[in-house]
Amino acid sequence: MEIIVRYSGDFEEFITGLEDLGIFRPVDLGQGYAVIGISADMIPLLETLPLVEDTELPKDIFLENDFTDPGNCPEIPDFRRSLYSGSGVLIGIIDTGVDYTNKEFRLPDGRTRIAAMWDQSADGTPPAGFYEGAEYSRDRINTALFSADPFSVIAKTDISGHGTAVAGIAAGNSTGVAYESELIVVCVRSASGEGEKTTQLMKGLRYVITKAAQLKKPVAINISYGMNEGSHRGDSLFETYISAVSGEWKTTIVIPTGNEGGAGHHYEGDLKEGEQLDIGFFTAQGIESLYLSMWKNYTDIISAELFFPDGKSTGVINRFTTSTKSVIDGLSVTSVFGQPGVRSVFQEIYYDIRPAGGIIPQALWTLRLRAGSIADGHFDIWLPTIEQVTAKTYFTDPEDTLTMTIPSTAQGIIRTAGFDRRTGAAAVFSGRGKRCPGEIFPDVSAPAVEVTAPSLTGGFDSLSGTSFAAPVITGYAAQLMEWGIVCGNSPFMYGERVKAEIRLRAQRSRELTYPDPSLGYGRIM
Repeated sequence: MEIIVRYSGDFEEFITGLEDLGIFRPVDLGQGYAVIGISADMIPLLETLPLVEDTELPKDIFLENDFTDPGNCPEIPDFRRSLYSGSGVLIGIIDTGVDYTNKEFRLPDGRTRIAAMWDQSADGTPPAGFYEGAEYSRDRINTALFSADPFSVIAKTDISGHGTAVAGIAAGNSTGVAYESELIVVCVRSASGEGEKTTQLMKGLRYVITKAAQLKKPVAINISYGMNEGSHRGDSLFETYISAVSGEWKTTIVIPTGNEGGAGHHYEGDLKEGEQLDIGFFTAQGIESLYLSMWKNYTDIISAELFFPDGKSTGVINRFTTSTKSVIDGLSVTSVFGQPGVRSVFQEIYYDIRPAGGIIPQALWTLRLRAGSIADGHFDIWLPTIEQVTAKTYFTDPEDTLTMTIPSTAQGIIRTAGFDRRTGAAAVFSGRGKRCPGEIFPDVSAPAVEVTAPSLTGGFDSLSGTSFAAPVITGYAAQLMEWGIVCGNSPFMYGERVKAEIRLRAQRSRELTYPDPSLGYGRIM
């Protein structure tokens, strides 16, 4: 397994401590972060090393594209009303890969517009500093393109088409906003075939930023992934790493707010001393796993008990119970009563439910909370994203605010919500922020309904989801960076400066108060 580590001091000194434990080949992510391959029984020893500040297990992360119209869409919208095309600016695509043979990513003479590509699951030579996958240079890609059988030279990197669509919206020849930007592509996929993990995205970020600095070109990076497992306050190591590297090189990072706005996967409430509260949620048929991630103020004394649809209980957990495991009706249930982190005063109560010979039933479940001494009383609970458990898994009384997925809750990025161009209103599925606590908002919104993008067939599809709103903003960021950095009008046009300019240029209406929890500072058409 892999684990995320925050360390202090020199990396070489950190490596020496690891080698003393028999741990080798860590991946240095920069900014005092590393990813380490380790067995579970070694983690307590790792955490005793003097230079280790914090650790975090990787989490599953999912594409933000559940809403898709598979029909062909021959019309190409005119995003490109600017004089700028992204020339001289790189676009980083950390996604499912890109169909490098597609004409959308080739020059008129047939050569590639991809400056570098890393397939994390392929056999070959990994990039420097990494230990898996294969890196392909521009020359290698051109060799494949001009061969009789390109995929015999470089195998297909994009099987789902998601990454190709995202790259096409950001930088495609006919569909892209920044249609003259070169691309750096990371195909996020594990060789074992397991789902994508936060550690893979972190390594992808390190690769893109390092490569951009080597090429001495500014870079706008798109990450169209999201998850619900976390506090949504930007305090996980995954989120703080993204925030840290957003300040490296000449970098702008764009992340969508996800498709959880109308999913019913967020519950929030307030408990009073001595109160008991039953919270119901439905599970869809055929789901393979389920979790509840509840976050509360550590000061509040609360116990929790989960009831199966037939009334069986997992037992009460509280601050004296660190974790329990049980098998009920053929389901394995892990209950964890967490502790505050190094950078957070909040406490997680977590349930994980998986088949152990049975199936997760389509039924109504109940989480019971009992309050003891209460100082604050507020709490939030999240179910998995719609991409994991479908729209038929939901709380009976959900709250649609604070439905932005992680890592769009990180700092130092451009948080992109989605709107429907036909109405100008926020897309019903687009993740929403909240005025308090924490003033968590989208920065801007972009088209997210029936967006035209290249497909794996060589044609174009009409796609919906915030996955496809983010690359609009990524391309727009590249235009601003071209104007500022490449053309010499503003040499520091990246990062928060680009965010501020995009907020300024967003369209706003007099009927709303900004920033709006659904649209941020307005719409970018």
